Amino acid sequence: MKRTVFFASESTGITAETLGQSLLSQFDGVEFEEVYMPYINTEARAHALTIRMQEASERDGARPICVATMLDERIGAILRGGHCFYIEVFEHFVAPLGAELGLVPSRESGRSHAITKPSYYTKRIEAINFAMNNDDGVRPSSFRHADVVLTGVSRSGKTPTCLYLAMHYGLRAANYPITEPDLERGDLPEEVREMRSKLFGLTIDVQRLQRIREERRPGSDYASVRRCQQELRAATEMFKRLRIPVMNTTSQSIEEIAAQILRQMKNAPDNGD
Repeated sequence: MKRTVFFASESTGITAETLGQSLLSQFDGVEFEEVYMPYINTEARAHALTIRMQEASERDGARPICVATMLDERIGAILRGGHCFYIEVFEHFVAPLGAELGLVPSRESGRSHAITKPSYYTKRIEAINFAMNNDDGVRPSSFRHADVVLTGVSRSGKTPTCLYLAMHYGLRAANYPITEPDLERGDLPEEVREMRSKLFGLTIDVQRLQRIREERRPGSDYASVRRCQQELRAATEMFKRLRIPVMNTTSQSIEEIAAQILRQMKNAPDNGD
């Protein structure tokens, strides 16, 4: 089965796309062709979109799905009247929430992604810069300024997780790749070890690590199963001895790993750092 899905919005469309994809993920067995339609903010553009939806219906043999964030009721009515299954994301939430708060919603498009809190926006930008400047252990002396430090063997997912924590939560995240001398010594450098209260280890299954490394350096010793096994075994022993909490990135998304880290940080006792 194939269905076309239009993510339509008066503004960027990020909300419609994010929530729409979450809904679609619940339905297996359907091939969704996703069409991103931001800035449908005039009646002319709305009518043009209904024409595209009619064409998709004729092509697929089934009416398309339109997931929209349309605060302008006139434009929403045009799309709703088109040949589609129309889902207005805000419809079931804005009015009841307004009633509960005793306020009339502004109905201004783009507010969910506007810079409404400049101080938090600045914090996120600073956190992103910190994560980039402290990637791959290039400045371990700066780790004392970090909110969280990730460590693990090469290609275990440290960098993307750090950037996600910085971009979405404004956390200053640094990472340190465990090197061969570290593994031979069975210990981390003192500058990293001193951050133990903020330190998290990332691990990954051997087969998954081998595939990732093989894509990066085909046929190398670095990508061999033997090398991957040795590094992971030694890193696991080190984490256990140093009592570092460990996250397995094999089958978990960056979002899931970040959520685990945040939960453990929230539950960690205050050590005065």
